[in-house]
Amino acid sequence: MSTSASPSGPALGASAAGAVAALAVSLAVAAAMPAAAQDTKPVYRCPGPPVLYTDQLTPQQAAERGCRRIEGAPLTIVQTQPRPTPVADAKPAATSAAREGARVAPDAQRARDAEARRILTEELQRERSALTELRREYNDGQPERLGSERNYQRYLDRVAEMKAAIARKEADIAALQRELDKLGS
Repeated sequence: MSTSASPSGPALGASAAGAVAALAVSLAVAAAMPAAAQDTKPVYRCPGPPVLYTDQLTPQQAAERGCRRIEGAPLTIVQTQPRPTPVADAKPAATSAAREGARVAPDAQRARDAEARRILTEELQRERSALTELRREYNDGQPERLGSERNYQRYLDRVAEMKAAIARKEADIAALQRELDKLGS
């Protein structure tokens, strides 16, 4: 368990408070645990630019590095990130861009609507032809058995999949029809 928890730079406030709070909570939880349930390895806090909490050192190594033993181990260190500050100029720019894009020339809008209607109509025709093919293959719940379906359960599974595919196609067609109705004729 080797974790470093030291925020650097001037944004020490929120990060340091979060790390200290997490350390305090983990120490309180560890102190409340029975001694038999606690890990037998000691945890050391080593000084340095990033403060290091580790249980990977021997007592001799810890003494050489100037680390001190933390009682009530195990620890859980949660390192928090400082919140980004909002940019003051972002909101007016987005608002002005939205205002500029709100108006579209009537001819351009009619062209967009016609293109959307054409695409939806083509998609609707493809879905209807696919549904017709699925229904033909489904054969009112009695499709032809395939050579790989010697097991009757496989046949039943395929019939159920076909029925579900037909239901999905019907739902797709209904959704496309609703979209076309929204655009008008």
